[in-house]
Amino acid sequence: MIIIENATVATVDAAGTEHSDGHVVVGDDGRIAAVGAGSYAGEAGGAQRVDGSGCLITPGLVNTHHHLYQWATRGLAQDDTLFGWLTTLYPIWGRIDAEVVGAAAGAALGWLALSGCTTSMDHHYVFPRDGGDVLEAEILAAREIGLRFHPTRGSMDLGQSQGGLPPDNVVEDTDEALAATEAAIDRWHDPSPESMLRIGVSPCSPFSVTQKLMTEAAALARRKGVRLHTHLAETDDEDDFCREKFGCTPVEYAERLGWLGDDVWLAHGVHLDDASVAKLAATGTGVAHCPSSNARLGAGLARVRDLLDAGVPVGLGVDGSASQEAAHLGEELRQALYVARLRGGPTAMTARESLRLGTLGGARLLGRQDDIGSIEVGKLADLVLWRLDGLGHAGIDDKVAALVLGPAAPVELALVAGRPVVSRGELVNADAAVLAQRAQRVHEQLLRKI
Repeated sequence: MIIIENATVATVDAAGTEHSDGHVVVGDDGRIAAVGAGSYAGEAGGAQRVDGSGCLITPGLVNTHHHLYQWATRGLAQDDTLFGWLTTLYPIWGRIDAEVVGAAAGAALGWLALSGCTTSMDHHYVFPRDGGDVLEAEILAAREIGLRFHPTRGSMDLGQSQGGLPPDNVVEDTDEALAATEAAIDRWHDPSPESMLRIGVSPCSPFSVTQKLMTEAAALARRKGVRLHTHLAETDDEDDFCREKFGCTPVEYAERLGWLGDDVWLAHGVHLDDASVAKLAATGTGVAHCPSSNARLGAGLARVRDLLDAGVPVGLGVDGSASQEAAHLGEELRQALYVARLRGGPTAMTARESLRLGTLGGARLLGRQDDIGSIEVGKLADLVLWRLDGLGHAGIDDKVAALVLGPAAPVELALVAGRPVVSRGELVNADAAVLAQRAQRVHEQLLRKI
């Protein structure tokens, strides 16, 4: 048993319950046993007590869109739009292998943990034929760090010779991609409520995937009972591509292929007209909002307030580290609020709404809202204790505002199923310096292959 006391508690439950001086108790089963105001008054024999003075307890943050392998190609194509950025990087990504992906994923996931993330997905869609088992490499990296992990088996089968954007040497045969996706689900997917590892199905995007792969991937996912993910409506270029190639908007295209539903979440969703927002809401289709990546690539300001008001499920994502080098999920809380206010004014989003996007909103996109995303008795103990009593947060009395609006807060303690993954700002299960050295080594090796 772990008892965290003397902390501000933001539960992010349906009522938005908060305790300015409260406690959270984690049972031996890795679930939340109690939460409330004041000190814990129950039986506590042999419990580990954590003094949360000066800290805020929140649910662990949930990252709903990432490309972990891209940690190996950070800092490149700094001034390109999405299509130019992709054109520059596809040839480099075509040379990745399991060693590169393992090292990149370890660094990216370790950094996510230090930024308050306890659950992350990954969208991996580059599978060089001689690259080894790159999906296994990132799964093993997540196990080392200790994060709850939702990797999605991505795919591309629409190369340049067929009118797509990626070079032909980085795309797969359609049937091979589908078979490999099914094999990944059969090998790795754990549907249990306590699951640390779930697999999703994620063809990359309208400009890199054929209609056949999109429709058959959706059928496969639904037959296997797993979730669906893809990029959609990220840029004007993509919107133009869909209108020219398919005669419709990206959302209309997704609807045509069976890609709307409450088992689907879409990355970005920046360029959505009113009809598209309404379709997403009516079908329960979610959106992974990636404010910093959208800004880095100049993609635009997503209509997050409109999406939320319409009832569209929305979570946060850092996106790949090559399009958002900071890759700090805690900072995305502030970025999401800023983007909403840039578009809609000072009342477009509150600090607490932003925190909800990063916690329960993300859990909903991954289909885990009954397990994680809020601090409620019986839920899995995925928790973060943020230290907010240092110089950077001095004078901000509202602890939630301090977390969202202030500088990046140090993580005093992060728990996944009650097990520490970060303690006093350090990774528990891995050495950050070693992760950095590995990532630097594979980055240099990869660039030498160009």
